[in-house]
Amino acid sequence: MSRSFSSAKGLLFVFLFFFVREAQAGAAKKPVRAQKGMVVSAHYLASQVGVDILKKGGNAVDAAVATGMALAVVHPAAGNIGGGGFMIVVTKDGQATAFDFREKAPAMAHEKMYVDSQGKYIRNLNHEGYLAVGVPGTVAGFDLALRRFGRKSWKELAAPAVRLAENGFSLNWALAEEFKQLRGELKPYPASLKAFYRKDGTAYEAGDVWKQPDLAKSLKRIQDSGRDGFYKGQTARLLAADMRKNGGLITEADLASYEAKERSPLRGSYRGFEVISMCPPSSGGTALIEMLNILEGFDLKSYGHNSAQYLHVLTESMRRAYADRALHVGDPDFIPEMPIDKLISKEYAEELRRNISLTHSSKSNPEKFNEAYESSQTTHYSVVDAEGNAVVVTYTLEDGYGSKIVAEGLGFLLNNEMGDFNPAPGRTDTTGMIGTKPNLVSPGKRMLSSMTPTIIVKDGKPWALIGSPGGRTIINTVLQVTLNLIDFSMNISEAITAGRVHHQWLPDVLRIEKFATTADTYRLLEGIGHRIDFTRSQGSVMGIMIEDKTFFGASDPRQSDGAAIGY
Repeated sequence: MSRSFSSAKGLLFVFLFFFVREAQAGAAKKPVRAQKGMVVSAHYLASQVGVDILKKGGNAVDAAVATGMALAVVHPAAGNIGGGGFMIVVTKDGQATAFDFREKAPAMAHEKMYVDSQGKYIRNLNHEGYLAVGVPGTVAGFDLALRRFGRKSWKELAAPAVRLAENGFSLNWALAEEFKQLRGELKPYPASLKAFYRKDGTAYEAGDVWKQPDLAKSLKRIQDSGRDGFYKGQTARLLAADMRKNGGLITEADLASYEAKERSPLRGSYRGFEVISMCPPSSGGTALIEMLNILEGFDLKSYGHNSAQYLHVLTESMRRAYADRALHVGDPDFIPEMPIDKLISKEYAEELRRNISLTHSSKSNPEKFNEAYESSQTTHYSVVDAEGNAVVVTYTLEDGYGSKIVAEGLGFLLNNEMGDFNPAPGRTDTTGMIGTKPNLVSPGKRMLSSMTPTIIVKDGKPWALIGSPGGRTIINTVLQVTLNLIDFSMNISEAITAGRVHHQWLPDVLRIEKFATTADTYRLLEGIGHRIDFTRSQGSVMGIMIEDKTFFGASDPRQSDGAAIGY
């Protein structure tokens, strides 16, 4: 389906396409090349840890676990053992599986725990303090992936993270400044102040070596005992005791009973490529495939990258997929009847596409239902080994630095993932809060997520590995990188660097990165009814492409410490 606003506007689109495209291509660095293995993560030290494991004979899963553990030390805003996330593995022959280690609600949690006696939402109770903490899943997820695919032991894979925590690493200016800015939020928690400041309470400066002795001890317990070193024994006792002391809900029983799950990832197709992405309780794969199916019916290449016509049809597909996401998707262990097969079907996409006007924007209905807040602070990394096995991992603490809570003696930050549940049954407003039943709090339930670790397969083998942080923007970031690669034939660096947009159904606003396109495009979009706002930055993609037995890696320039390292 290809139509244009008018011939005059069509000429403008062509001009804008080449102007913006050339500007973006000039800004993108050349991808890093390698032939034996590659890791791309949000911190160069973690990427190097993963590559070192590959050099020692580890496979992509081994390297992914070691990288994730190292990020828990060097990227405290999102790298974690106190949070959770998702991993997708696609082997060299195209076999795929997914690991779900999303956090869970504690056994004492319930759907009205964030409302007062009159049923009114208590602002921020689900985001701040001990009631915001979900049962962590990261260590269990890594352990399950290792038992299925790993070659190396926990002893070897956790060792680099232990060394980084014990010996420390030099803080750059950005991290040192973050610590200073966090003081007010960390102040209520003595163990947090101990972890992030000197013994005399003063702040670290750029160039200082930051050591984390309590975190090193926690990591050593995992190194020695694997999963049990986190969910049982000293770590579990200290965490549960801190919860009891401060009104939290997590118990030793919650920790001991936590289970990561191996699931079947979602599979879709787009212009001859297979798209493998995360299944519920992440909404990422569902929404991504739904949008790709809608967009497959438009001649996007002819519109021009980030032209008004292109951004219009993107926005309309985003609007529809995010509405479906809110209405239907949740934890499959609690909502087995989710219509996922319908949502990712070509037939359903055709039905939605017919309702998209190319001359007028749709309007989101804020009275239909509303959605939970989701923080933008997450991290993603991609790994490929010499055999061509591919792993993508997206994991998070929710907010940057999670709940800001470090339990006494443990050294790691706890998540505030309970904020990803809908905070109150039926809560509705125009800001984007949603209260639909699939994502209400329930004991042992996993909260809805937007994390979208994705592997694109070409001719039966992994071709592109992508993912991003960014809360609800994650899905749209992954969508646009996918389109950049397939429709616009960008290399991995160009595809990641290119400007991005975001619409999430509610609030009814199209957010555009400040330099993503031109003022003329903004005016054309406003002229057909879109309400536009601007953002400085959206997401931070860590991606790899595989072509002719060569790996091409790129870290997002939006992430200052990110690095693609290969050998």
